Amino acid sequence: MAAAPFVHAQCGCSPRLGGGFRNGKHGSVGSTSYPCSSTAPCPSSSSPPPPSSSSSSSSSSSSSSIGISNNRNYHGFRAQAMSTTTRGTSPQGTTTLKNEPDHLLVLVHGIQGSPSDWLYVEAELKRRLGRNFLIYASSTNAYAKTFDGIDGAGRRLADELPFLLGVRFLEKLAAPMAPFVAGRTGAQLFLTDGKPNKPPLLLRMASDCEDGKFLSALGAFRCRILYANVSYDHMVGWRTSSIRREKELVKPPRRSLDGYKHVVDVEYCPPISSDGPHFPREAARAKEAAQNEPSIKNTVKYHEIMEEEMIQGLQQLGWKKVDVSFHSAFWPFLAHNNMHVKYEWLHNAGAGVVAHVADSLKQQESSTIIAASL
Repeated sequence: MAAAPFVHAQCGCSPRLGGGFRNGKHGSVGSTSYPCSSTAPCPSSSSPPPPSSSSSSSSSSSSSSIGISNNRNYHGFRAQAMSTTTRGTSPQGTTTLKNEPDHLLVLVHGIQGSPSDWLYVEAELKRRLGRNFLIYASSTNAYAKTFDGIDGAGRRLADELPFLLGVRFLEKLAAPMAPFVAGRTGAQLFLTDGKPNKPPLLLRMASDCEDGKFLSALGAFRCRILYANVSYDHMVGWRTSSIRREKELVKPPRRSLDGYKHVVDVEYCPPISSDGPHFPREAARAKEAAQNEPSIKNTVKYHEIMEEEMIQGLQQLGWKKVDVSFHSAFWPFLAHNNMHVKYEWLHNAGAGVVAHVADSLKQQESSTIIAASL
């Protein structure tokens, strides 16, 4: 019951970085770096985010000590952005020289999480990226508020920030008791929300529908990056976090990319045209069975149908997929929180992943500048 460990979308060019990308086949990337990161219950969105903005969504996490003030709000965010403006003098006279950041990076936690989940990532990205990036850890959906529903969390995030963006996929095999444990959010994550004949929220979020232009909002970004744990993640499976079918999973490399420990592979997946996703009658019947008798048998059948439809929807966009493996880490079973270094003293095995994220952002920024100058 968590978001894919890392999802990043960045406005700008989406070049195929280095010769090491694989496109449908295995092959590790060289020493160059590229990606970006994220965390949060998926918001609902009706319009694409503005240029030069990025959203980060990572995994859900258990309660943690508060390290970042929960008093952050939109006004504080604006003040933080405005505080980077300085004044100076040009040859023509006195003018205002803007030193405002060009990029916004929003870090959004998952279920039962809080802004403190991002302490390490926020500090490290600020150190590596400099003042041209405004990095903001959202606090509007902390802890129990994550159970209010994905759509409700999205509205709060929209109120907190000038834009919102998110994608939440789900694990196929889920505990039937999830709706009772995680409230409205649990029902949405496991696709049992709404009437039996109505598509669940997450299926609608893999498309453009009357509720919102979700896919178009994602498509407004030139680059979309997924980070996925290939194993040892007790919250989110590899195929879920990487938007792949079971047959598309191949044995990952055992060796890390140069300079990025535990990052084992990068693949660019071009968009695949599709008329999906759909909500066929078979799915409606399976949903009703899963709602009325939430057994493993009923939920598995329903999720198998929905998984394929959601993949067809999301694969209409191109993705860069970064595979991460903590098999050689001292505590490999902490993979879920290692991904974003929730507690530095315990999850520092993910430092190489965060470095990969930072370098990806810098590379995207450089590509945008070069493209603009041409």
